[in-house]
Amino acid sequence: MNRTALANAMNGLVDLVARLRAPDGCPWDAKQTVSTVRMYLLEEAYEVLDAIERGLPEEECAELGDLLFHVVFIAHLAEEKREFDLVNVIEEIVEKMIRRHPHVFGDIKVRDVDEVAANWAKIKETEKHAEEKRESFLEKVPVALPALQWAHRLSERASKVGFDWADRNAIWAKVLEETRELNESIKEQDSEQVEEEIGDLLFSLVNLARHWGLNAEDLLRRANRKFIRRFALMERELSITGKDLREATPDEMDGAWNKIKVKGEEEKG
Repeated sequence: MNRTALANAMNGLVDLVARLRAPDGCPWDAKQTVSTVRMYLLEEAYEVLDAIERGLPEEECAELGDLLFHVVFIAHLAEEKREFDLVNVIEEIVEKMIRRHPHVFGDIKVRDVDEVAANWAKIKETEKHAEEKRESFLEKVPVALPALQWAHRLSERASKVGFDWADRNAIWAKVLEETRELNESIKEQDSEQVEEEIGDLLFSLVNLARHWGLNAEDLLRRANRKFIRRFALMERELSITGKDLREATPDEMDGAWNKIKVKGEEEKG
């Protein structure tokens, strides 16, 4: 990477944002606040994730650019209010990463990734005293995360202080327990209890995934993509038989869906 080109590109982006926010700049950009652009930031992050999952480097590059624009834009808004600027943002993250990697930049020795993670957690604990005091150990986890990712991060953080299931078998037993409780609630037609038990089951499944080294947010996104792919193939299968999706009966859709599933298994084999 050409460092001169990098500096020029970054300066160009900073200048672009400043121009957009100038009195003779863009009226739309001039009206924006942190509150109005924060959701755009989240959307851009998801679009980056989408491009990564689909294995599209060109789109990934473009979406990372969109995300970077919003980071610079928000830093500029803060600079206008004399809170901080982009230099502070960059310097703080560099300082933090150096501090949290003493096995790279210091004299700490580690044997494996587990020790790296353990050291990371200890360092974060020492840092919290310099930050605003919080009421709970879990309040550090951002509530704006998607629900599955939030559950993953909450339980992961709780595990740092030993509050966790002993192993995969223990959490699997918990999943089965929650499934039985949900089944009882459904039998009793208790809608409020069904609502609560579904939530408990989802939370348990998130932890089951975590104990297998997986992330439930990623797993559900993958399942969503599989559903979209199979649904499109079902539509195609119906069209081959002269059926429009809106005219097909539930039985015809099920038949086409099952045919697609069988084809998929045969292709895997």
